[in-house]
Amino acid sequence: MARSTEVKELRIVEGWTGRLFEDFAVGDIYYHPFGKTVTQADNQQFTLMTQNVAKTHVDANFAKGTEFGLPLVNSTFTLALVTGQSTIDLSMNVFANMGWDEVRMPHPVYEGDTIYSRSKVLSVRGSASRPHLGLVTVATEGFNEGGAIVISYRRTFMVYRRGHLPSVASSRPDESSLPAVEVKA
Repeated sequence: MARSTEVKELRIVEGWTGRLFEDFAVGDIYYHPFGKTVTQADNQQFTLMTQNVAKTHVDANFAKGTEFGLPLVNSTFTLALVTGQSTIDLSMNVFANMGWDEVRMPHPVYEGDTIYSRSKVLSVRGSASRPHLGLVTVATEGFNEGGAIVISYRRTFMVYRRGHLPSVASSRPDESSLPAVEVKA
């Protein structure tokens, strides 16, 4: 079916705004869409920024003498990265993170590895103390380009219910500054 090339009216299409409490169901699995190749700069900057003094992250010569033979990526960087990757699917509309549990690192991450992630919804329940929120618990795994699980954890977060997400007032320019649409016959 051919799409009409005639412009009938201006249509503003909202972008992805994230899930709310009612959008989660126990058993749902999300493969988060973004991967990240971890660079030496990522590893060293995060390690130094957090004042982690472990030589295995920043001293390649030292790392040669370890059983790994290469610098290891800072494990808290891996936790932050995988949590960040999951945000688009899980917690764009988060009120608060309640905690990370059972964090495990079964396989090392090396500079140059590309990390992907997925999450499974384990439980959902309304908040007794904050009825405008709900609690969601997920199991999340990060894995490298070869499919090896590099991190796993459970995370519980509070997320807004439909109709209770705070609104943000902002000014937008009108659409007149955008170019006209060229209609080809």
